[in-house]
Formats: sequence, structure tokens, C-alpha cells
Amino acid sequence: MNIDRTVFAFAGTLVVLSLALSQLHSSTWLLLTAFVGLNMLQAAFTGFCPLALVLKRLGRPTGVAFP
Repeated sequence: MNIDRTVFAFAGTLVVLSLALSQLHSSTWLLLTAFVGLNMLQAAFTGFCPLALVLKRLGRPTGVAFP
């Protein structure tokens, strides 16, 4: 799995997890959903994603969105 797919899978997992936690515990967990969404939005315009940098250093194969 390349960096692009890993980033999308991680973001999707965090969104689903935070939505579940907001229903089970506290609506404050929705702040995590907002953070992930804002990070994805800024990455779409700037191409900068902290997780992509970490994955690149760990040796993951590059993709198209985050070379």
C-alpha cells in the first residue's frame, strides 16, 4: 500500500472512530473529526501532510498525491 492509500485509510479510520466515540462517550470527540477534515482540506491545496512525511521516512512507497 502506498503513502496515498495509507493516508486515506488512516484519515477514514480516525473519522469513523471519532464518530463512534462521540456517540458512546462525549460529543467533544467530534473535534477530532473536524481536525482530520481540516487537515485533509489543507493537504488538498498545499500538498503538505505530516503523516505522509512520517510514512515516507518509514520507507513506504510514494504515491501520486504525496510524492
